[in-house]
Amino acid sequence: MKIAVLSRNPKLYSTNRLVEAATARGHEVRVFDVLRCYMNITSMRPQIHYKGERLEGFDAVIPRIGASVTFYGTAVLRQFEMMGVFPLNESVAISRSRDKLRSLQLLSRKGIGLPVTGFAHKPDDIQDLIKMVGGAPLVIKLLEGTQGIGVVLAETHKAAESVIEAFMGLHTNILVQEFIKEAGGADLRCFIIGDKVVATMKRQGKEGEFRSNLHRGGTATVVRITPEERSTALRAAQTMGLNVAGVDLLRSNHGPVVMEVNSSPGLEGIERSTGKDIAGNIIEFIEKNAASGNTRTRGKG
Repeated sequence: MKIAVLSRNPKLYSTNRLVEAATARGHEVRVFDVLRCYMNITSMRPQIHYKGERLEGFDAVIPRIGASVTFYGTAVLRQFEMMGVFPLNESVAISRSRDKLRSLQLLSRKGIGLPVTGFAHKPDDIQDLIKMVGGAPLVIKLLEGTQGIGVVLAETHKAAESVIEAFMGLHTNILVQEFIKEAGGADLRCFIIGDKVVATMKRQGKEGEFRSNLHRGGTATVVRITPEERSTALRAAQTMGLNVAGVDLLRSNHGPVVMEVNSSPGLEGIERSTGKDIAGNIIEFIEKNAASGNTRTRGKG
C-alpha cells in the first residue's frame, strides 16, 4: 500500500515509529507537513498538491494533526477522503473530539461517566456556576488548552471566583469541573485501535501536581483496568467516531469518568511503558480496513 502521514515534524517519535512500522511491513510511506499541502476544490476532481507535486495514488492516510492546526489539518484530511483515500481517523471525528465542550455533550448524551462540568459566558453567573459543580476545590480548563496547559486547580471558593473572573475578562472559553480528589493526581490512558483496548498505562503526576500529563513531568506505568473502565473507554471512542484514540479516565468514587478523548494520541509513553508495538498494530488495522473507496468505518454523523 501507499500511505501518507500528515505530520508537521517527521522526527517526532510517533511519526517516526509509524513510518518504521509501515516500511517494515512492505508499504510505501511518505510524510507531508499538513500546512504545506494545498487543495484544488473542484467538482468531481478533488486534488491535493504539495510543494508543486500533485499527490495521488494513496491508499490510506494517517493524520497526526496537532491541536493548533486542527482547522486546516482536517480540511486537508477531508480532501484525501473526497479522493477515496482511507483515513485512519475521519476528519469529522477529529473535529468532534477536539471540541472539548461538544465532545463532553456527546458523551453525556450516551450516558458515559463524566466529571460534573459547568460552562457559562457571563461573569454574573459565576457564583451559581461554582455551586452547580459542587463547589471548591474545582478545576478550571481553557477549551483550547492541550497537554495540561491552561488547566488550573482552584482550592478555595475565592480562588475559583478570581480565576474564572480573570479568564472571562480575557474573553476565553472555559470549562469548570469537579475535582476528583480520590484520583490522587493519576489518570488512566487507554489506547484504542478499532474495537479493542490494545494497551493501558497509569500516568501519575509528580508530587504536588494534580495534572498527570507526561509533558508535565508525570510518570507512566503499566496498569490493569476493570471491565467497566474498558467498556467506558471503548464507548467514548465509538461516540467520537474514532478508530484510533487515547481515552483518559479518572478513577472516581462513582466509577470511571472520561476526561478527554484524544484523536492523535502519542505512541512514546504507551510503547515504552507497555513494551507493545502499537505502531505495528495501527498499520495492521489499516491493512485490514483500507478497502478501495472506503473512507468511513465508524461514521457517527
